[in-house]
Amino acid sequence: MSDNGCVISDGVYPGDCEFTQALLKKAAARQTAEVNSYAWKACLEQAKAVKLLILDVDGVLTTGAISYDHAGREIKTFHARDGFGMNLLRQAGVEIGLITARSSEALLKRATELKIPHVFQGKRQKIEVFNELLTKLELTAAEVAYMGDDWLDLPLLTKVGLSAAPADAVPEVREVVHYTTRQPGGKGAVRELCDLLIDAGGLHEKLLAGYLK
Repeated sequence: MSDNGCVISDGVYPGDCEFTQALLKKAAARQTAEVNSYAWKACLEQAKAVKLLILDVDGVLTTGAISYDHAGREIKTFHARDGFGMNLLRQAGVEIGLITARSSEALLKRATELKIPHVFQGKRQKIEVFNELLTKLELTAAEVAYMGDDWLDLPLLTKVGLSAAPADAVPEVREVVHYTTRQPGGKGAVRELCDLLIDAGGLHEKLLAGYLK
């Protein structure tokens, strides 16, 4: 038996316990590499306080491309890893909300799939919605994180405790946020922010272990 409590296999094929431990070690090493990035590490203290993550949609949960079907209905494409990241974040006890200036049935469907309770469409004045959520959930601005990508997001980005932007956000946004992801909008940026919040709560390995049983 090894020091970690695993039963040693025959040396040819790793046992389930050995396999799980190896994956957790790799995950810890990857996590350490991310934490060692200055921007990631600098945001951990602020991220610990976050109880609500609010996201813009176009350019954040999507690439920002706008497409229509033959009937004129708007089509949106979402990244599966972003959705999985939001599910993990909910398991970590952080609520999620969406605020967008546009309106889309596709977004409502995706939000329903992900069990996101706070969805606000057609809202250009995002500060008003933000204040409503603070009152409803009894939170302070310091307990909220927000990710946006364009000028409409600037007023809210400067109010929250932790502000973030995708890698391809406009320069004016990237200049004011606390954290800019390595991934662009619609292609894993939200998952990266979710990982940061989970890391700040010290829950990365615990959540991962739940998927290795």
